[in-house]
Amino acid sequence: MSTSLLQVRDVSFSYGPIKALDQVNFQVNKGEIVALLGANGSGKTTMLKNISGLLRPSKGAILFNEEDVTKLEAESIVERSLIQVPEHRQVFSTMSVVENLYLGAYHHYRKTGKKKVDSDIEKVFELFPILKERKDQLAGTLSGGQQQMLAIARAVMARPVLLLLDEPSLGLAPLIVKEVLQYVKRLRDEFGVTVLLIEQNVSASLKIADRGYVMSHGSVIKQGSAKDLLNDQEVKEAFLGHTVS
Repeated sequence: MSTSLLQVRDVSFSYGPIKALDQVNFQVNKGEIVALLGANGSGKTTMLKNISGLLRPSKGAILFNEEDVTKLEAESIVERSLIQVPEHRQVFSTMSVVENLYLGAYHHYRKTGKKKVDSDIEKVFELFPILKERKDQLAGTLSGGQQQMLAIARAVMARPVLLLLDEPSLGLAPLIVKEVLQYVKRLRDEFGVTVLLIEQNVSASLKIADRGYVMSHGSVIKQGSAKDLLNDQEVKEAFLGHTVS
């Protein structure tokens, strides 16, 4: 039986008079990759920000590991190992790759100590060998794909139980997109990290996901297994660029 790690219950949120989320319900089970799909402006990023504590729902509840985290500050949510990789990567460009990784371990560094953090860095380097090659390079001088890998690697240093990924392929070439999403799959398969993924490349994201939810105008309008959504006529017409007879 699947263990529910994240539960979003009837969550609503407004930017002033504009309702961005309207009674959203979904869940993520432990060990899953779940894709949150939808056109620009459908509420996906707003939903992630509500989960991670950057925004606070006007109604509803968010449960993580069976604890109500709806009213917690973002820092407290990070301490519970719920970690978000934001859109546009946001690496510390004037710091080296390895310095960015140390920052990822900030919340548990004192508790675990430098030796254990260094061990975590070596594990991250096994997953992202290009980062090891460039460990002393300034993050701002990396390519877009390498910066995305660094953003994900920095999040892994925080030891996430649940990782929220917001558009990891944004602005990347198709071949790099495929590579980045395969790293996401390996995070689940090899590191045991559960993932909630927002991704503009619907086809590629559903190929690595277990399940998905489709949002429109702030509401979940469709859900199902990744395979079913890939073969769904409405999803194909809306996101995959062709109709199905």
